[in-house]
Amino acid sequence: MEIEEMKALWSEMSDQLEQQKKLTNEIIMSMTQERYTNKFKTITRYESFGALLCLAIFLFILYHINKLDTWYLMTCGVVTLLFISILPILTLRMLGHIRRFNILNKNYTEVFIEFQKAKKNLLRVQKLSVYASFIIMFCAAAVFAKIFGDKDFFMIDRGPKEYVVFAFTIVFVYFFSRWGLRSYTKITQSAEDVVKELED
Repeated sequence: MEIEEMKALWSEMSDQLEQQKKLTNEIIMSMTQERYTNKFKTITRYESFGALLCLAIFLFILYHINKLDTWYLMTCGVVTLLFISILPILTLRMLGHIRRFNILNKNYTEVFIEFQKAKKNLLRVQKLSVYASFIIMFCAAAVFAKIFGDKDFFMIDRGPKEYVVFAFTIVFVYFFSRWGLRSYTKITQSAEDVVKELED
């Protein structure tokens, strides 16, 4: 084999090796993007179901809004309607933004900064929902007491049994809200770990 043929063969093998390396990198990056996106798949499914449930409750309250016959019950109804319409939409929007986030088209620093911003916004909405859930718990209780039992929640004589139920409900809402926030924190941290792999 002549020198020129060897050079041509070597050049061809080098080009093939370079193409194979490029293809391997593209496959790895594509798999990384898929792993990142999948981190949010389950929570998006739960939030979508929750949003549909909130929509059903929204329509139910709206249908019975005329039963809220005092200014304070109407206020509770409006606050409940606002909460169950705005918060699910906001949460799904933030989840959609962070889930569709393309980690492949930019350099690592840009990706990391944008991810941190999206993560911060998502967790801020979740913290807001934790605090708001206590207000909504009382507003919704007043609304449903009137709709289902034609009772004014704020005028009912309460005994020890009702206060025990209130205490249990408050504790349940607290732990459920904290569990939800911890789940979001864990998922976003897991996605951040995938993003950090791009630095290597």
